[in-house]
Amino acid sequence: SDLKYFEKSFDKFSYIFRRTVTDTLGDIEGYFFVLSEPKRYKSDALIPELFKQNKELVPEYSPDYSYGIYTNLDLIHHYNDYPFPTQLSSGQVPKTEYEIRYSNKYEELWYRRSADKVVMIVKKDNSFIEAITLFAYIFSTFLLMLALYRLVLLLVRSKFRFTNIRQYFQLSIRSQIHSTIILVTLLSFVIIGVATILFFINRYDRSNQDKLSRAIQIMVKEVQNKLAYSFDLNDPSHLFESSASVEIERLMQDIADIHGADVNLYDTSGDLRVSSNPFVYNKGVLRAKMNPEAFYHLSKLNAVQYLTEEKIGEVNYSSIYCPVRNADGNAVAYLNIPFFSTQVELKQEISNFLVTVINLNAFIFLIAGTIALFITNRITSSFTIIGQKMRDINLQKTNQEIEWHRKDEIGELVKEYNKMLHKLDASAVAMAKTEREGAWRQMARQVAHEIKNPLTPMKLSIQYLQKAIDNNHHNVKEMTANVARTLIEQIDHLSKIASDFSQFANIGNPKNEVFDLHELIYSLVSLYESTENLTFTWKPLPQRVMVFADKTQMNRLFTNLFQNAVEAGDPEDERSVEMTEEVIEDFVIFTIKDNGGGIPAAMVDKIFTPNFTTKSSGTGLGLAMSKSIAEQAQGDIWFETEEGVGTSFHVKIPVLRVV
Repeated sequence: SDLKYFEKSFDKFSYIFRRTVTDTLGDIEGYFFVLSEPKRYKSDALIPELFKQNKELVPEYSPDYSYGIYTNLDLIHHYNDYPFPTQLSSGQVPKTEYEIRYSNKYEELWYRRSADKVVMIVKKDNSFIEAITLFAYIFSTFLLMLALYRLVLLLVRSKFRFTNIRQYFQLSIRSQIHSTIILVTLLSFVIIGVATILFFINRYDRSNQDKLSRAIQIMVKEVQNKLAYSFDLNDPSHLFESSASVEIERLMQDIADIHGADVNLYDTSGDLRVSSNPFVYNKGVLRAKMNPEAFYHLSKLNAVQYLTEEKIGEVNYSSIYCPVRNADGNAVAYLNIPFFSTQVELKQEISNFLVTVINLNAFIFLIAGTIALFITNRITSSFTIIGQKMRDINLQKTNQEIEWHRKDEIGELVKEYNKMLHKLDASAVAMAKTEREGAWRQMARQVAHEIKNPLTPMKLSIQYLQKAIDNNHHNVKEMTANVARTLIEQIDHLSKIASDFSQFANIGNPKNEVFDLHELIYSLVSLYESTENLTFTWKPLPQRVMVFADKTQMNRLFTNLFQNAVEAGDPEDERSVEMTEEVIEDFVIFTIKDNGGGIPAAMVDKIFTPNFTTKSSGTGLGLAMSKSIAEQAQGDIWFETEEGVGTSFHVKIPVLRVV
């Protein structure tokens, strides 16, 4: 009830407070009055900054909000730079206590306290931008967490060894291209961001300096004009006398009120004479001496103005000094404006830019990732096609060229590949011809060697018989019978050689049929039952073994194996051949074991080689033919041997069924 206010002019109020002074008995001794006139400063004034409360904790000073207060439909007070109407129409007054409106990208909250009191709070509607920004922040956080996870995983897997870490960085072409595009995108945003922020800071500093320079020049002109009107500036000795100080203080106060800033006036010795706010200087918060660097530049170097950085406690602020001159250009005083830059606009501008960069970065990162994925897939798919074609190269068939219609680096690679393919086909034809000729030469030598062996005794026998006839040997008839027997034996040997080579040549043309393999083996085993010094044991399965194969070739296979097992032992000693059978999945495995001397280690790798034999006679085609027959029937053949103990041959044949 003792606090009153009155309006001095539009939007300017003064306050008066009365306190009654009483004695101990309660009698009124007098009244104590306090007159307060609020002073408005610009946002860059120093004094409010030194003594302000923490405005960040007070919602009414938030830079995100603006508010206006209306009394009787007239705007009496407002905060921030929203264009509030100075007067409201009756239709604009909210019908309810609270009402939300939207106007030109702003959200307005109207509050009607009473019929003549209305408050409007305004905030920019950034819901769409905030949603995008939230997504960008979440996406960036996810990428950061993913990068940290991969880094930790890399360190754990490498066991913190540099050599192991280097191995993990051996990236594929796909990963290299993808990583390069992503890194270039991120690096470009970082460079653009840093350069733009530095540009904002430099522009803000230049703008503040220009604004401060213009402000102090205007103030200096006002001071010079008014002082020249009231005093003789050519004789400034009486300028700061007590009679003149009141007028100068009023002048400084008027200038401070007009410009919304604190103003200080120093004499030519650097001592503070007049201040628009002397409290902080009288109490020792700020020094009453002029900054020595500014004093040196203005008084000694005759600078027209000087801007410097000063500090009070933890508060840094700028301070600009300028001389007040008389008509002759001599300095009679120094004017000073302490200037505090809260950098709210700069921080807001940088913040908005960073938000924009993060949003753009998130979406461009996605776009760049998609483009990188498309490019890498396109490039690597080309390499995949070429690699597949290379894997499909076969000298035994016609290889297809790669069709590529673009004239790029991959096109050059494909062109060289197609050239190489033609050369390879020509080389394959030449090599096949050479191999055929070599095979025929080898076969011719083998055939000639095998035929020559029986021809020699045949020739010698006939020559011996012819000589006996010429000499009228008395035993010609008996000798003729011996020669005939020898010729028949050698002719049979020649016939066997021809048969072996014929069978070896016809292995690749099987005539498959379904038959019982036991019946075929039984007919072969029975041939060895009457052989001297031989015990042939066969332990067949109790069921029939049905196979789908060439019956004639199967007969040759087992005939060769049985004959080799029988001939492995010494005919003078007791020989033993044992054959067992077992079924494993869809195969029947025959094991033929002899008690011969085994196969020497030096010959193990040559056993299935054509034309190789350990016997004094024979074509060396038996085991090679057996292996080809087994493989032709989708089976296999292998052996186990031990010198001095014997050899076991194993034959695996696919079986249709065991019944």
